[in-house]
Amino acid sequence: MPVRVHEFAVYCNVVVSPYLPWTSVMWQDNEVKFDISHSNMRLRPGELTVDKLDMIEDTKGNAGDLGRLIVTNLRVIWHSLSLPRINLSIGYNTFVAVNTKILHTIHGAYVQALHVLTSFRNCRYEFIFTNHDTKSTRHYTSVIGVYRAYVSSKIYREIKLRSGIIRENRLVLLPQEKVHSSVQDVWNLSIEQGNIGTFIITNIRLVWYADVNHQFNVSIPYLTIGNITIRTSKFGPTLVILSTEASGGYVLGFRVNPLQQLHITHKEVSILRSEFDKFPIFGVEYTFEHQAPLQEEINVEHFTEIQDNQAEISNVFGYYFSEGETGQRKPNFSIYLGLAAEEPREGSTLQSLWELVSSGAN
Repeated sequence: MPVRVHEFAVYCNVVVSPYLPWTSVMWQDNEVKFDISHSNMRLRPGELTVDKLDMIEDTKGNAGDLGRLIVTNLRVIWHSLSLPRINLSIGYNTFVAVNTKILHTIHGAYVQALHVLTSFRNCRYEFIFTNHDTKSTRHYTSVIGVYRAYVSSKIYREIKLRSGIIRENRLVLLPQEKVHSSVQDVWNLSIEQGNIGTFIITNIRLVWYADVNHQFNVSIPYLTIGNITIRTSKFGPTLVILSTEASGGYVLGFRVNPLQQLHITHKEVSILRSEFDKFPIFGVEYTFEHQAPLQEEINVEHFTEIQDNQAEISNVFGYYFSEGETGQRKPNFSIYLGLAAEEPREGSTLQSLWELVSSGAN
């Protein structure tokens, strides 16, 4: 099964090159970004707009500033209507928990708030989006529904090992998937031994499964492939598939006989991979329901909503940090303030925060 780059180099008679992605790395579903450029707000190939919600407030970071929430099949985008350069891009793969709540405002109206807790680069961020459109009936059901569809379709975007993809000696096809060819007697190479099986090429992925045990299989979506080539190994000419660093940096070797069939397979996979780059399929499908419940909840973890008194100070990503269950920080005596105060978040000082408060009051 898959081995790391340096392991495969032990028995492959070449120097393994760095990752050579066929296209730019897909970050839209895997990152949390603040105030991105217009080009990064544009949808990448295969990314589709599912829904748009207006009169949405980014309550934690930009309270009082209404904006638009754009729901795509890879991420949620929010931008201010008055200053579009103030925006957020939140990929579904960073979601830890998401839920909605009905809130009662001081004006007597009822509004719905979307709470999203994310994890990105060892930091947790909390987002609260409040829908100020009192006539809205759908609220955030599209966000909840698309996120569910994203979670249930990971086989389109992740390498899967020993999964239940083969039934009665046939590949269980995914929606929109078509088999282009099937090659028999293909060896899946490991460091010390090989296993013979069937190699299947579709418009979405490559699949190999062992003839003697169908549960011994691997599914390799084109989205995870960084490079495909033919190299010489101790087993002879080998079809080598290098996965992207984000997908684990695996190297998979397949021996296809005869040599002519190896070159045919390599050419076919390369063409299909190139076509997939132009029209990628992410597998995230969502259909609007006629009537949505008032409250939706998915994988809800306990987290504390942080009320910010400095809500008027926008474009400061520190306000989105979530402290989870860590509680309050230890208070220490501050010479600058002349009293004991909690230590601020990393990257801030009591002096800078006090100056912000003072300038905001003025």
